[in-house]
Amino acid sequence: MKNSILHRSASRFSADHGWLKSAQTFSFHGNYDPDRIQFGALRVLNDDTVNGGKGFGRHPHDNMEIISIPLEGTLEHQDSMGNVAVIRPGEIQAMSAGTGIYHTEFNKNENEPVTFLQIWLYPDKLNVVPRYDQQSYSHGDRHNRFLQILSPEPDDEGVWINQNAWFHLGDFDEGTAAEYDLKVAGNGLYIFVISGEAEVNGQMLNTRDGYGIWPESRVSFRAVTDTSLLIMEVPEKW
Repeated sequence: MKNSILHRSASRFSADHGWLKSAQTFSFHGNYDPDRIQFGALRVLNDDTVNGGKGFGRHPHDNMEIISIPLEGTLEHQDSMGNVAVIRPGEIQAMSAGTGIYHTEFNKNENEPVTFLQIWLYPDKLNVVPRYDQQSYSHGDRHNRFLQILSPEPDDEGVWINQNAWFHLGDFDEGTAAEYDLKVAGNGLYIFVISGEAEVNGQMLNTRDGYGIWPESRVSFRAVTDTSLLIMEVPEKW
């Protein structure tokens, strides 16, 4: 389709470190493709599974908006701002790295893996004071509708970040149709199928497929099977 880019699940980069298995939609660390760096302000979309009791040791970030969405298991977070938290399915975590932070992410459970989406967006402001945000939501609130879980406004629904972006989650029964209207004209929309099969503006998508489009205003969805979707509206030019 014109003004679109399709990333099939099988086309993602992969990394296997034993304790960590990562499927990466965009270039990341040693996996590099100059034609697959980002989608607008969306720089990283990693689908990570960490073995029980393992995790990412203390490491730095700066000038990036970092979002974690657990899908299975529990993720423990600690950072140089003094935050200690556990994130579970039904929660979202956001950090503005700004002038610089150090943090660790570990599987809280010794006996079961944790799977989570690690997402990075370029910020619209550099060198801000680092901050941490975490919120929970009800799975029932996203049944057959898109639930906003992230925005640029502190007083809006979900966590907030320093970027003109909106994230929504939706769990749709087979055959259910839905629509999404862009918040800002000219933004792009990146759809990630967490599970199931969906039709998006006529394009068929399967589990873990990603689909970036630059619509004029409205996008139409139809769940072909019971389907869970993450949609990310981000600035196109970055």
